[in-house]
Amino acid sequence: MHFIFQPDEENGNGAAAMIADGLFDRFPMSAIFGLHNMPGMPLGHFATQSGAFCAFEDNFEIQIAGQGGHASMPDKGIDPIVTGSAIVLQLQSIVSRSLPASEHAVVSVTEFLTDGARNILPSNVVLRGDCRGFSSEVSATIETRMRAIVEGVCAAQGAAATLKYSTSFRPLKNNPEATATIVSAAREVGSVDAEFGQVGFSEDFAEFLTHRPGAFILMGNGLNGPAAMPLHNASYDFNDDALDQGVAFWVNLAHQST
Repeated sequence: MHFIFQPDEENGNGAAAMIADGLFDRFPMSAIFGLHNMPGMPLGHFATQSGAFCAFEDNFEIQIAGQGGHASMPDKGIDPIVTGSAIVLQLQSIVSRSLPASEHAVVSVTEFLTDGARNILPSNVVLRGDCRGFSSEVSATIETRMRAIVEGVCAAQGAAATLKYSTSFRPLKNNPEATATIVSAAREVGSVDAEFGQVGFSEDFAEFLTHRPGAFILMGNGLNGPAAMPLHNASYDFNDDALDQGVAFWVNLAHQST
């Protein structure tokens, strides 16, 4: 058994770098398992599920080129803010009108940047954002519809645009047999929800699972105070009382795997 630490998980580069560095050649293993703490979940409680568990993450950047000018004479230019705003609204129709209701997907515009000023219509707008889902088919549909929306809105407004679309994280899919193993190990520590449902965040651990069977599980960090603040919140704090549960889980898993 090997215990590994995964660096650079947040950027989605750590697992691929470890694999490229010969992780599975230098440390032979037949399966791989991952553990992540979960704020707002009771201490001593674990959660996972077989199959698709964590979402993919796609990223996009839309660069819109209009024709800037004086704010008092918008008819003399091509306002990329109006174009960008129309694109933002239309992107929300991808999930509601282009994907089945049974598919969980999210399209979020997270940045809207311009080179304008108080009395100047900008010449350029940049939109950036994030997409989530659980299958390559959903990812492909989002990208296809996004390109059509950007092209169509810009054509209607007389603007030009370029779209960059990329995948940062693939969906994480737990192996059924490996999931049963981690559920059994977790039950010796506390309570377990083995059919927790899919979660919308993404995990670089998914890259490992394309090379070896395995599974990923969440461990409760507590229900109150900083331990319950959302991940990535500035007030979040890891609950040191969860260390005992985490260590016990790994010990149980090691015993089951030998």
